[in-house]
Amino acid sequence: MSRFYELSARSLEGEEIAFSRFKGRAALVVNTASLCGFTPQYAGLEALHEAYGARGLDVLAFPCDQFGGQEPGGRPEIEACLTRYGVGFRVFEKVEVNGERAHPLFAWLTAALPGLLGRKVRWNFTKFLIGRDGRPLRRFGPATAPRRLEGAIEAALAPPR
Repeated sequence: MSRFYELSARSLEGEEIAFSRFKGRAALVVNTASLCGFTPQYAGLEALHEAYGARGLDVLAFPCDQFGGQEPGGRPEIEACLTRYGVGFRVFEKVEVNGERAHPLFAWLTAALPGLLGRKVRWNFTKFLIGRDGRPLRRFGPATAPRRLEGAIEAALAPPR
């Protein structure tokens, strides 16, 4: 069984969500921030959620304040940003993605899919694609627009050969 399915996180509403509920579905994990230059990517992530959700993709957003203090607020401020971008996908409580206090999901993902800086997330809106089998497939940098992930998402959602 994939390590992904053994993990969990608390939703923005405070509910503990076991990732085993995403078994058999692909997931796009993104660390987000409300005051970042990449924050408009929320709209593109929502478009992916709308286009591929019914086909088996879950977009999972994790607000993080580790980069330039760009997610300084709490739940009310995060929700205001989500409302501004019409976000309907699952958003979790604020987490750390690097360092000793990194959420176990990001510790696992950065070990499995190191980036230009090795086992660290470089900035807000780094994206990780997880396959239907719970295995990490690809990592995309912050500047990669969500629409540019469509080919990789299609491949992740394709039936096994």
